Amino acid sequence: MIPMSFDYERPETADGALQLLAEHGDDAKLLAGGHSLLPLMKFRLATPEVLIDVGRLTELSYVRVDGDAVAIGALTRHCELTDSGVLQTEAPLIAHAAGLVGDPQVRHRGTIGGSISHGDPASDLPTAVLATGAVLVVRGPNGTREIDAADFFVGFLETALEPDELLVEIRVPRAAGVGWAYEKFVRRSNDWAIVAAAAVDGRVALANMGGTPLRATATERALADGADTRAAADLAAEDTSPVADMHAGVEYRKHLARLLTRRALDRAAS
Repeated sequence: MIPMSFDYERPETADGALQLLAEHGDDAKLLAGGHSLLPLMKFRLATPEVLIDVGRLTELSYVRVDGDAVAIGALTRHCELTDSGVLQTEAPLIAHAAGLVGDPQVRHRGTIGGSISHGDPASDLPTAVLATGAVLVVRGPNGTREIDAADFFVGFLETALEPDELLVEIRVPRAAGVGWAYEKFVRRSNDWAIVAAAAVDGRVALANMGGTPLRATATERALADGADTRAAADLAAEDTSPVADMHAGVEYRKHLARLLTRRALDRAAS
């Protein structure tokens, strides 16, 4: 299908984008790489009157060490995450997950901020960011605020971002030398996860086990109490709400959550 007509704006700065958001309100949508928003527009599931193209704001494209965290600009593209020496050393889970997103065309256009702001529960980077315990920095008319990744995803394709706010940075705790793993079950290599499990530093996050990316809190508590990886992984599906679709039923997804979590924990510990 063809999207409905819209006006197009391309601000030169992040502040300019925020001004346009304030001016147009709920009638506007931000466009970064376009791989999340444009399909919704083609199916008329999103009908913005104004598109604000932030994809060329180079001020929000970077990866750098900042104290105890790696600071990632929200408009950093997936391919840049994958190739970043800083991430490969300090936050390898993020670099690895970015390399699993879609195909090379998608990875050269899509951005980490666009993926996180879209909040798809089957998506790789929201799950990886959740597992790392990252903090998301957003900017709006009232200034800048920080949101823990655990509080950012609030519903299906719904986040804690206000309509007049822009995600500007992802701050991932530095974890050089810390064990990590990402296990993803798919039909084809570039598909969305049927289920995925990310593990790092005692945290476990699951993809496609509910309306948002989820922390496997029962597994995390068991690990903190000294349980072995198998016993902890057996609890991974607790407090999840997977749905049945053409790819997997509910019980199969729960089985995958337990299996992939065990594999991730074993790999992270090795």
